[in-house]
Amino acid sequence: MKSSSLQERPFVQFDPNAFLADPELIRALTEHATPFVCDTDRVLFHQDDPAGGLFILQEGKVTLSMTSQEGQPILSVEAKDGSLLGLPGLISNQPYSLTALARAGARLSFLGRTEFTALMESSPALAFKILQVLAAEVRSARQALS
Repeated sequence: MKSSSLQERPFVQFDPNAFLADPELIRALTEHATPFVCDTDRVLFHQDDPAGGLFILQEGKVTLSMTSQEGQPILSVEAKDGSLLGLPGLISNQPYSLTALARAGARLSFLGRTEFTALMESSPALAFKILQVLAAEVRSARQALS
């Protein structure tokens, strides 16, 4: 039986800078990605969906959110231009851990799993930059939980 304190989860403050990649990495990923513009609000991926690729926010608004198993909000953060969205799920071959909602007018690029893997295998320097983004996400998550 769960205590009431475990059932009531606090709303986590997550640093949106954790998703940012340096311009060199964004440029390299974008060269291999498919660009698109959201004509209307659009869910890019849902929490627990299979991770099929990486979204790169070029410009606009994307809200990342997480809910508990009971459907209660845990976190919500506005991604910044230059953010990599869906990276942990893609790297770990696990479902997305967040939901990403792009607002109308957002400009993004999508890089599928196969293209992403080939790019990382052919360019170890880019793979290292990806690890830096993942490390920033882990640090931010730990700080948010403390």
